[in-house]
Amino acid sequence: MKGKMEISPELEKNMALIQEMYKDCADVVKRQMRIGANHYPVYVVYMDTMINRELVESDIFKSLVYSLGSIPSRGAMDYILNYGMITADAVRETDLEKALKNMMSGDTLMFVQGDNGVLVINSKGYPNRGVQTAESEITVHGPKDSFTESVRFNTVLVRRRIKDHRLKTVQIVKGRRSQTDIAIMYVEDLVRQDVLTELKQRMDDFEIDGIFDSGSLEQLLEKEWYSPFPQFQITERPDKTASALLEGRVAILADNSPQALLLPAVAGCFYQASDDYYNRWGIAAFTRLLRYIASVLAFVLPGLYIAIASFHPEVFPTSLALSFAASRQGVPFPLAVEVLLMELAFELLREAGIRLPGAMGGTLGIVGGLIIGQAAVDANIVSPIVVIIVALTALCAFTIPNEPFASAFRLMKFYLIFLSMFLGIFGFVLGVLTLLVHLASLDSFGIPYMMPFTAAEVNGGNDRKDGIFRRPLRAMKRRPVFTQPKARLRMFFHSSKRK
Repeated sequence: MKGKMEISPELEKNMALIQEMYKDCADVVKRQMRIGANHYPVYVVYMDTMINRELVESDIFKSLVYSLGSIPSRGAMDYILNYGMITADAVRETDLEKALKNMMSGDTLMFVQGDNGVLVINSKGYPNRGVQTAESEITVHGPKDSFTESVRFNTVLVRRRIKDHRLKTVQIVKGRRSQTDIAIMYVEDLVRQDVLTELKQRMDDFEIDGIFDSGSLEQLLEKEWYSPFPQFQITERPDKTASALLEGRVAILADNSPQALLLPAVAGCFYQASDDYYNRWGIAAFTRLLRYIASVLAFVLPGLYIAIASFHPEVFPTSLALSFAASRQGVPFPLAVEVLLMELAFELLREAGIRLPGAMGGTLGIVGGLIIGQAAVDANIVSPIVVIIVALTALCAFTIPNEPFASAFRLMKFYLIFLSMFLGIFGFVLGVLTLLVHLASLDSFGIPYMMPFTAAEVNGGNDRKDGIFRRPLRAMKRRPVFTQPKARLRMFFHSSKRK
């Protein structure tokens, strides 16, 4: 549909048009009614199961039919709007295409005889699974609620935490056919205007038939789409989203998606968990250090073992080298093939565990890993040390609190394995250097991706206070580099004794 679709003042023509457009659409309810004391003709259209039925049928329709006085033929819609819509939010719309899009989102349309407009009544009532515990970002301390599939409900969960008139919610629609509602949230006096400008440019740069999840939107908005590393932080937690907004970041919420996209997103963001800010700083700092060490091991351990054991076994102490050699006696495969087989077997177990429902998936991962690992060792297909290395690598990957970021390390692990397989320690070093160069070349909306590990002096070193280690809360008085320079002070004490 192109251009503005006109609405006829003749009710019969509007009825015929709607009947033709929504022919064979069983979920679209089309009702001709007579309302008011003089039984004035109107035509009502709405999506079944997408409306608040109690509001529409009990409050609005009942009031219009039984409580409304005689409707004048001149100015009928204004009379209905002023005297009949007491319990509902309604506006007059003259663009039929826009009105129909609202109807497909759960609003109710009312065509009135003699008027070339249509009443758009806010009657949304989507099926909702309610607020549940976050499944992928489990915490011991802190709130337990998570986002749902309703973008309006999700914005309420965020606004409940930030009761500030400067928290803005800009709603746009993307998807030519899906007409997906997308909410962009930010705090007006904290967000950087260059970030908002670039985000708007990226949003306007693409057109697509439909968007059904924030993951699809993330891929369309990424600048370095070829990189395995995420350039948006995905979260299903309203508290994490609210914290990000207070740091000057932007949150994108898509209808039908229980996750938010946070931007800008740099490497340090993916090591932060909500628990870090609800625990004492010493515990959080130690836990975060473990995550950094684990992420490095998840990437380098298999490749480093192949490079040293296959090409430079003299690096190992003599007793350790003899132990490794003894464990490999009878194994028919080269060391690199051993590692690849076990890594692929574990990835298969992981994928199968995800696809199986509930407790069955976890059981498969534990029992399957034990059985396959033990059987492979007993059959002399792999050596025990390879099973240990693969298991340790998997354990390290699971400690990274952001799944897309952990998946990037899992993928790059195979890149390092292949380089080490053919080039030994030279290939290993080459792989690590190319990864570091790639990460250093990335940026997220103008912010270097390797913050706060590099370029931390941009914000006077304040980003390191919550980047590499979690400092005491009272020491994090300034916001990170995501915020406008003039608004980076976020905490101060009235008493000098408590500074």
